[in-house]
Amino acid sequence: MNRRDLLILSTSAAIAWPPPAGAEQKAMPVIGFLSSFSPPPNLGDLGGSPFRQGLSEAGFVEGRNVAFEYRWAEGHYDRLPALAADLVRRKVDLIATNGGTPPALAAKSATSTIPIVFTHVSDPVGIGLIASLARPGGNLTGFSNITTELMQLPILKASTESEIDTAFLTLVQLQAGGLVVGAEPFFYSRREQLVALASRHAVPAIYDGREYAASGGLISYGPSLAILTGMDHQAGIYAGRILKGAKPADLPVQQPTTFELVVNLKTAKPLGLTIPPSILARADEVIE
Repeated sequence: MNRRDLLILSTSAAIAWPPPAGAEQKAMPVIGFLSSFSPPPNLGDLGGSPFRQGLSEAGFVEGRNVAFEYRWAEGHYDRLPALAADLVRRKVDLIATNGGTPPALAAKSATSTIPIVFTHVSDPVGIGLIASLARPGGNLTGFSNITTELMQLPILKASTESEIDTAFLTLVQLQAGGLVVGAEPFFYSRREQLVALASRHAVPAIYDGREYAASGGLISYGPSLAILTGMDHQAGIYAGRILKGAKPADLPVQQPTTFELVVNLKTAKPLGLTIPPSILARADEVIE
């Protein structure tokens, strides 16, 4: 029965009565979209995003029965807490975070009641974002790219272009035998700089995505772009389920189960490295 109409049925007719004067209608739900990145040149391009596609499969289409509030940090992570707080003040019904760990942490700090769906967070349990993968607890759920759990190594931190340069100088001073670059949107945006510095200082490096190897990185190992895109799609489905009444605490945090290994032999040669045949045999792609 439509809430706006009172239907009185008889054997011969149906009479529809208008709603009482001043009766309130349920407002369209609003999703707050909190991103580490900059907005695309054309916001209309977001209409075909995997997240929106997943959301539409759950029955929600922007402008028809759901609205969005966008907040973009444009690579400045220090802006995220204020942007998250603004979404909370606007009383959005759900916050979807995009761009790794920083926006997810900012959203968690801003609210303990508004549902949050995160994507591409490497270690959500380790950083205290959720209680466990199977039972996240609280108001958060989402999708993890698991790359942090693949290797445990000493960490050098960098959040600006100049700090990346400084980190490589530290590697040289430490005479490090190799480098693992974490799965981080900022690093991805600076992949040309990272690959160039690794080459200049002759530091063998492994990265989390094929795009690094294609840019001249030695090795990449992590979820493929198709898998990551699929996670964004599933995040949209999760968001739709939550808008329909599901609780984030009851939706398990999901992780990829397949990974892509790419080896760049053109980069290995000037480093004087011989990639073992066993590695090459397992590689999904070898760049020669």
